[in-house]
Amino acid sequence: MNETLTLDPECNDAVDPAKYRMALRRFVTGVTVVTTRSPSGETAGVTVSSFNALSLDPPLILWSLSLAAASLRIFRASNHFVVNILASDQKRLAVKFSRSASDKFVDVATSSGLGGAPLIADAVAQLECAVEHRYPGGDHELVIGRILRITASEKAPLVYGHGDFWDFPSRAADV
Repeated sequence: MNETLTLDPECNDAVDPAKYRMALRRFVTGVTVVTTRSPSGETAGVTVSSFNALSLDPPLILWSLSLAAASLRIFRASNHFVVNILASDQKRLAVKFSRSASDKFVDVATSSGLGGAPLIADAVAQLECAVEHRYPGGDHELVIGRILRITASEKAPLVYGHGDFWDFPSRAADV
């Protein structure tokens, strides 16, 4: 049964948060882990589904972080971050970085990117960025980043939708 989700500003009914989340779960997306290192050397990483391309010229991306995230302080102190687009065989990392933990980087192969931000090994792509802007966005902070360096491969990406991870064929398998 389909339910109508009304966002009409003229409507006096409040949007039910459970229905809102249910509707958003139907949007299939790639899976990213955004990582950073503060000037004091603290690392942070979070699984992010709110990642978007924003502009080609200049090359900008947009993502958001919950104001309740334990890592918010570290991301705010950092001027660089990396969007690590995960490969289909990196589900374990997506789950690991989606949870609160004192050191999410234990047993994770990384190298140092711009500003010291961790690059996760074997990711499909890595977008090394400098913070361009930060804006309030309800219960999240919106982060706009300028892409400074890109690494990409032809590996199959990890995708997420309907509350689960899905296999996505690699381009080589499609040809």
